[in-house]
Amino acid sequence: MSITMPIAFNAWSAQLNNFVVEAANFTGVEIGILQSLREVPGFLAFTTVFVLLILREQTFAVLSLSLLGLGVAMTGFFPTEYGLYFTTVIMSIGFHYFEAVKQSLSLQWLKKEEAPQILGRLIAIGSVTSLTVYSLLWFFIEIFQASFLVNFLVSGGICLGLAIFMGLYFPSFEEKSQQNKSIVLRKRYWLYYLLTFLSGARRQIFVVFAAFLMVEKFGYSVSEVTLLFLVNYAFNWLFAEKIGELIGRIGERRALTLEYTGLVFVFVAYGLVENATLAACLYVIDHMFFALAIGIKTYFQKIADPADMASSAGVSFTINHIAAVVIPAALGLVWLWSHALVFYFGAMFAFLSLIASQLIPRDPMRGNETNLTSANSLGFQA
Repeated sequence: MSITMPIAFNAWSAQLNNFVVEAANFTGVEIGILQSLREVPGFLAFTTVFVLLILREQTFAVLSLSLLGLGVAMTGFFPTEYGLYFTTVIMSIGFHYFEAVKQSLSLQWLKKEEAPQILGRLIAIGSVTSLTVYSLLWFFIEIFQASFLVNFLVSGGICLGLAIFMGLYFPSFEEKSQQNKSIVLRKRYWLYYLLTFLSGARRQIFVVFAAFLMVEKFGYSVSEVTLLFLVNYAFNWLFAEKIGELIGRIGERRALTLEYTGLVFVFVAYGLVENATLAACLYVIDHMFFALAIGIKTYFQKIADPADMASSAGVSFTINHIAAVVIPAALGLVWLWSHALVFYFGAMFAFLSLIASQLIPRDPMRGNETNLTSANSLGFQA
């Protein structure tokens, strides 16, 4: 599954900004609206728990991958504003439900001591796939002059075909813990919810506007954007598993402190950058920090009831996307006035994340969810 998803989604991501500008004449306003619509299914990910009343998680994951592939395959056939909104929503429903279920299954099936390294390995596996996808995409565009329609159709079709294969031939894996089939919101998970919300807000600014900056301000072609993505995933392939091991050694609080400190400087630099090469370097550096976000997932795994994984995965995706639904459209309007201000908002969210991460205990567990919990347990007033 970690191989299949990037085949469709990364081919879509690499071509999207050029496709919407060249085929549909998008400005910052339209791309902001499109990205907000793309995040609506993420906002509704809490409904995962209701689907699981009917389907097993593994089955739901395969069906979600199928919908992702279908949406990407259709994209090239609708090169209009509303056509792109339509295909993006279909693709996004599949992508976000799959990611929610993948997180749930990963945290259920992996032991706590092995989770950081294995989650890093899954990122590395996805990165190897992404490297292959971007290499082939660059080859098809530069050598064969393949159209957007062909590239979207082939990548989405492969994803759809692999999902059908998995549905027919994969064994059925047993669930280790019976999952709660209702929406779970627990007071003791509040720090995890806060970190997830801030992560979604900050990450959305990068995903929507960093690559768009490359195309609109610095005139990057689709092949150049693809090469930039290749560099990103080469770093993930080489270092993601090692980063997972690092998180296992130094703990979630130190890992997230490192990530958020770096991101504050990266976003401020984005607001000031006037050089295309420097902007590309910042893009790669930001992407390198992304693997450290594993720390949020492993922190939750340590403090959560095993039966809460499925419901909480959907709820966390909804929380992650509360800001994501609003920010792209709102900042799309800000973009027309000031590119720099958009990235300064990103720096602000990174700084707030840095403050929140300091509340993670050195040894998080059930009953010791935050430093404030620790203080209360010692008789201090929090």
